[in-house]
Amino acid sequence: MHDDTALSTARARRVLDERILPAIYPFRAALEVASHQLPAEPIDPAEAMGLGYAPYSVGTPWGPAWGTTWFRVRGEVPADWAGKRVEALIDLGFDPSMTGFQCEGLVHRRDGHTVKSINPRNQWVPVAESAEGGESVEFFIEAASNPVLLEHHPFLPTDEGDILTSSPRPLYTTGAMDLAVRDTAVYELSLDIEVLLELQAELPEGPRRARILQGLDDALDVLDLTRIGATSAAARAVLAPILAQPAGASAHRLAAIGHAHIDSAWLWPIRETVRKVARTTSSMLELLDADPEFIYGMSSAQQYKWLKEHRPTLFGRVKQAVSDSRFVPLGGMWVESDTVMPSGESLVRQFLHGQRFFEEEFGITCHGAWLPDSFGYSPALPQIMRRAGLDWFFTQKISWNQTNIFPHHSFDWEGIDGSRIPTHFPPMDTYNSQLSGHEVALASRQFRESRRATGSIAPVGWGDGGGGTTREMADKARRLANLEGSARVEWEHPDAFFKRTGTEMPDPPVWVGELYLELHRATLTSQHRTKEGNRRSEHLLVEAELWAATAAVRTGFGYPHQELDALWESVLLHQFHDILPGTSIAWVHREVVAEYERIIATAESIIAAAHASLLGSGATYFVLNPAASTRNGVPPGGSLPLSGLGTPGPAVDARQQPEGFELDNGLIAIRITSNGLISSAIDLSTGRDAIAPGQHGNLLQLHQDFPNKWDAWDVDAFYRNRATDLRDVDAISLSTDPDGSARLTVARSFSNSTLTQELVLCPGSRMLKIVQHTNWRETEKFLKVSFPLDIRAEQSIAETQFGYHRRPTHVNTSWEAAKFETSMHRFVLLEEPGFGAALINDSIYGFDVTREVENARTTTTARLSLLRAPRFPDPHTDQGEQTHRYGLLVGADTASATEAGILMNAAQRVVCGAHGFDPLVDLQGEGLLLSVVKLAADRSGDVIVRLYESLGRRASGTLGINADVESVSTVSLLEDPLSGAPHTSADLLDRIDGRVELALGAFEVRTLRLRLST
Repeated sequence: MHDDTALSTARARRVLDERILPAIYPFRAALEVASHQLPAEPIDPAEAMGLGYAPYSVGTPWGPAWGTTWFRVRGEVPADWAGKRVEALIDLGFDPSMTGFQCEGLVHRRDGHTVKSINPRNQWVPVAESAEGGESVEFFIEAASNPVLLEHHPFLPTDEGDILTSSPRPLYTTGAMDLAVRDTAVYELSLDIEVLLELQAELPEGPRRARILQGLDDALDVLDLTRIGATSAAARAVLAPILAQPAGASAHRLAAIGHAHIDSAWLWPIRETVRKVARTTSSMLELLDADPEFIYGMSSAQQYKWLKEHRPTLFGRVKQAVSDSRFVPLGGMWVESDTVMPSGESLVRQFLHGQRFFEEEFGITCHGAWLPDSFGYSPALPQIMRRAGLDWFFTQKISWNQTNIFPHHSFDWEGIDGSRIPTHFPPMDTYNSQLSGHEVALASRQFRESRRATGSIAPVGWGDGGGGTTREMADKARRLANLEGSARVEWEHPDAFFKRTGTEMPDPPVWVGELYLELHRATLTSQHRTKEGNRRSEHLLVEAELWAATAAVRTGFGYPHQELDALWESVLLHQFHDILPGTSIAWVHREVVAEYERIIATAESIIAAAHASLLGSGATYFVLNPAASTRNGVPPGGSLPLSGLGTPGPAVDARQQPEGFELDNGLIAIRITSNGLISSAIDLSTGRDAIAPGQHGNLLQLHQDFPNKWDAWDVDAFYRNRATDLRDVDAISLSTDPDGSARLTVARSFSNSTLTQELVLCPGSRMLKIVQHTNWRETEKFLKVSFPLDIRAEQSIAETQFGYHRRPTHVNTSWEAAKFETSMHRFVLLEEPGFGAALINDSIYGFDVTREVENARTTTTARLSLLRAPRFPDPHTDQGEQTHRYGLLVGADTASATEAGILMNAAQRVVCGAHGFDPLVDLQGEGLLLSVVKLAADRSGDVIVRLYESLGRRASGTLGINADVESVSTVSLLEDPLSGAPHTSADLLDRIDGRVELALGAFEVRTLRLRLST
């Protein structure tokens, strides 16, 4: 039987590849081609059609890296093709194995209609369903000669990833550019055979497989290989009964959705993504017109906005398709962002801006979050999704885990506050399904909830670089709709899938905590300037909103809605999961660093204008506090005269000793060796030393860093096996600042790099601050800074959005061992009962924690991840000047670590003016923190106040409002009313002294809308 099977499948495969597929286009006629290579950036299609075109010979090399060449194609349908389906076949020099990662084209007619894209797996252009014969053909191809950057494995460094360094040589050579007759019967036969070949390969030995193989043999016996077109219908008739056999009643159900995961930037710049979206969208609209059962889903409001701005006619067609429920907006977010590193406010804005765009443009909002490819998922996300009004969450990425297999496909995911959201991972382990027999069978075999649920989701189409669903995939779906031996495939909106699954599984399994991706751990560190710009931009925009809202209420200042929206949308775009993680080409990161500079400068100008309105013109200096914590007596969002500030404490006692230096401010005493390492950090109130005996903090360690794959993405555990401690010092000096701070300046050189550290202890502070400037000139190295702590910490406590996340410091199981590099926001805390120490930062996201026990004494070592030097996809990652600010907080707990993180990231301001002002709101209650004070997105003039519980326990408090208020209501993160939510009128506020009483659960986020009296 096995020999017969092998013979049958080999026969069918050869006939299919060598005879049937070439016979789909039996007649061809060459087209007349002319071209125009643009000298610079892309131009509007209407302008391109008026260019001068020179004759072009097919087979001539074209297209330098990142260039655009316009081809004008003309021809005439032969008279004897009348009544036949005619298409144009365009080969720009494609490698059929790679869609979205090489040259691509978008086809336009002279009347301005965008026809569809062409790519390696979609090379055809419709000309006539039934030709008349003799009609003229003309169209224009906007061809992008994007370089192939994935052609080598493992990935090799290349300068092709930036237009400033890429090669001017032509990269591609065109193949045929022809008119052709398409034989529909032969095409259908090819898919009949392909589906059955792939199906039988996944079936066990048995009657169904045997009958498929016999049917294939019988069909090929009928097929005349010299007259494929004439005999294909007869061959199809033999296979028809086999394809008509229905699936079993218990067959797995695949809810298919057309899909093209388009990375908003990755191995191409953002400007190219704008065109990728247009290309893919045009092809999907064409397929929607051709196949009435097909539906297509696209996420990312940003990508729709690009269509609206750059391809308005195409966008109009999308709007109609959305209205017809055929083109499905997914996810409700501005982009498919990273969810680990963005702040809580940023994730709120991802949904606020995304859902607002979909509602304004299409009259709909999304019911689920769609993040198939982000690199792990924060445990704060379930609450954020729920409070943004979402009902479900979809991803696929956790199937990439290196070590542990995730135990569920359909389950409830529980976050840090207890919120749960129905979640689904497709068991076919891909978001780029081709509906191959293997993928379909894999979904059936692997689905872990098959005892209780009937199906899973299949995102179908070429993705990452775009392309989307092909007609071949759609036609395979039709054959797989109800086929014996296969899962049943049906085009279906994900909303319907989740509704059905919820009915089937009213009590699903639950996963608690983060969805940690056991891969791509180095994305927390790569491209530090990008991460630094993100952190700074997030905080400055929240600050700009605070001052602008306060000024709008106090003085009538014109709140810059449009300007702030544009700045936020840029920040949100650059939080895309291949930009913020530092995994894009050099061009992308060069542009994003410049964009952050623009965002920061614009935000600063808004802040300055609001300050001028609030303070008036005068010569008195005022201290303004934008932080959510009181600083030096200045409340959050308020001001005090500089002259009225008290002193935080006596000047630091700084002494140079024979063995090093000692800094003492009455709260902590720090001893630093003559080579700039921390030998002791004592909490003077308890006498506890945070530094482990005989060890040193602030020890920089340089690791060799050459992962097995995915250079910018990955760090593999073996990197720890080789480390160089950077103990040598070039110079060290002690100085005192005017405010009484002690400053130790340390210069080091190592390998090809140099750095300077300033270790600063301020009066009244429990934190030793470190400012590090590095001239980084390393290759394939990983720089960390180590703090061995005399603390028996069984868990690390790392800040995440709107709270913190605990992780075991042990490696009892493979799940803990896999988390050898983990994430934080502004702090990581290690504590035991009665004592703790925290590391605070302004731009660092990665860290690791290890434990050692010697003589029953535990040392817990925390290390911050500072810099890497991968060579792919950007061969010059992080080269040059880098700045980090971090600190060791001695005697810390979650409250003090949270406060220190807030204060480090939101510096006070000293501004001249005539008069101070009170905060617009003041929040009282242990653990309660303001996240944002702003004006409502709907431009009603209402004030939005968002707050959260930060310590992980139930809390009560009050919100004071220093303005005339008509009412206060609890709203969603999208600022919409909530049914049954508390509503406080002005009369009630008067009876409770103008304060809103609050009661929050652990890590709860609460959004309030204040309607002011007019």
